[in-house]
Amino acid sequence: MYTIVKKEVLSEAVFLFDIKAPKIAAKAKAGQFLILRLNEKGERIPLTIADSDSKKGTITTIFQVVGRTTRDMSKLNEGDEILDVVGPLGEPSEIEKYGRVVCVGGGVGIAPIYPIARALKECGNEVIGIIGARSKEFLFWEDKMAKVSDRLIVCTDDGSYGQKGFVTQAIEQVAKEEKIDCLWAIGPMPMMKAVANTTKPLGIKTIVSLNPIMLDGTGMCGACRVSIAGETRFACIDGPEFDAHKVDFDLAMKRLAYYREEERQADSSANCKCGGAGICHA
Repeated sequence: MYTIVKKEVLSEAVFLFDIKAPKIAAKAKAGQFLILRLNEKGERIPLTIADSDSKKGTITTIFQVVGRTTRDMSKLNEGDEILDVVGPLGEPSEIEKYGRVVCVGGGVGIAPIYPIARALKECGNEVIGIIGARSKEFLFWEDKMAKVSDRLIVCTDDGSYGQKGFVTQAIEQVAKEEKIDCLWAIGPMPMMKAVANTTKPLGIKTIVSLNPIMLDGTGMCGACRVSIAGETRFACIDGPEFDAHKVDFDLAMKRLAYYREEERQADSSANCKCGGAGICHA
């Protein structure tokens, strides 16, 4: 069992957990993820390792309520326990001295981009951070990103904070002013596709972290398969990071939607008065 030692509400439907997991904390690297299961009947869900503290033996994960499991998870509190936490999984980010790098986090993607930006900074890179969200209330960790960035651009779709516009506009702005040696972008699939479409004609090497449907996290189930340059790869063991200009985003988004109706039904039954027995219409 893994104990939740800290719970924090970051924005609407976005939560932070610090979980006691000494063995994972000792090995976690930027770009890796974990898979957890709340209880014996629960589903396995992948979540990014947003931070870790080997001295305290804790890992930090941030999640958004999007279905039944994350909704159940959001109701847990400090002191509660999670049955299974497996990690670190996936290949870590390729951290080296590139020169000037840009780290883009959109929405909940701000969480996984932070450890990458920090590692790149520690390696001697000039880091330009870009974080964005729909509006001010959905932004978080601006202070943490600022500490690991030589320059931080904050933008919101509605202009309620920072500069108005999308992260792609901020990328174009930076590209006009500076030579970008490499760029990381993490966020919703449509956002990462838009970033790839923006950077490709500019000739900027771009890395994205894919978040497909995933079950075991060890390459056995094949649920997380994605198409990279026309070849099948598994996000759990070959990724989660891939060359953005080789990713078939349309196929990836179609696969993400495969079980949307089942997810909706599961979430609805969990919140109805009869507990999913089908005897009410709540």
